[in-house]
Amino acid sequence: MKKSSLSSKKPQMQSEPKLPFAVQHQRAPGLESKLNPKPRYAAPRYRAANKLEGKIALITGGDSGIGRSVAVLYAREGADIAINFLPQEKSDARETQRVIEALGRRCVLLPGDLTNPKLPAKLISATMKEFGQLDILVSNAAHQAHKESVAELTEKELYQTYETNVFACIRLVQAALPHLQPGAAIIVTSSETGLLGSKGLQDYASTKGALNALVKTLSMELVEKGIRINAVAPGPIWTPLNPSDRGRTAKEVSRFGADTPMKRPGQPEEVAPAYVFLASDADSSYITGIVLPVMGGTTVGG
Repeated sequence: MKKSSLSSKKPQMQSEPKLPFAVQHQRAPGLESKLNPKPRYAAPRYRAANKLEGKIALITGGDSGIGRSVAVLYAREGADIAINFLPQEKSDARETQRVIEALGRRCVLLPGDLTNPKLPAKLISATMKEFGQLDILVSNAAHQAHKESVAELTEKELYQTYETNVFACIRLVQAALPHLQPGAAIIVTSSETGLLGSKGLQDYASTKGALNALVKTLSMELVEKGIRINAVAPGPIWTPLNPSDRGRTAKEVSRFGADTPMKRPGQPEEVAPAYVFLASDADSSYITGIVLPVMGGTTVGG
């Protein structure tokens, strides 16, 4: 009997791009369109099942990387999308919008810097004005820059990292809560660094640890409202975040992810299905307050 074209392919974990990648670097925040190889976000092997039909999702950092792949998979599952991004990332955001609209879904672009304390409330307000509801909040945007020593960490850098990674998440949740109905889901992008630590990422890793504790704490409060909140902790994923890290060299970027058991970085399409799972009431209705590791074979206790 002839094998199907799908069954004759290598497993996806063995089919994604392998190292070394091109020697490269970008100025922060970086653009997906300039990466080599291009991150894989389309997830052609993923099979949608209308799990998010009629839902509205707001995704920060939705222009590229994990956020783009999540936005596309949510659209394939029937959701309409609002994405936030930095103004410098508009070309990537427009490409994400183009892909989502080609799927027959709506995608609203909401540029702005999350270090502005007033922006989170404005994002929620704009989403409500455009769609009249909010069902899924994905706090995904992040800032990172390696430092050789904690002594090199400036007050400006510390504030930027915490404002982007932690304070914005809290402000988004505060602004969203009056609009979230029972069955709504909040998903936070954590990191393996928040579970394991990471040399040179003193501020970034500590923000991710803070987010893990925040998710567990908020789950106890929000469960009574019928709202679930969870986090995804990716390992090294090929997105603009790391090639635009000022503390990495272009050569280090070319070997990004080499120290994982899979000997490569993950692709956005490999982590985005976890966000569908945690957003879908049909799939994860009994799950709240977890930090889900997607780490290329690196293991953690629990």
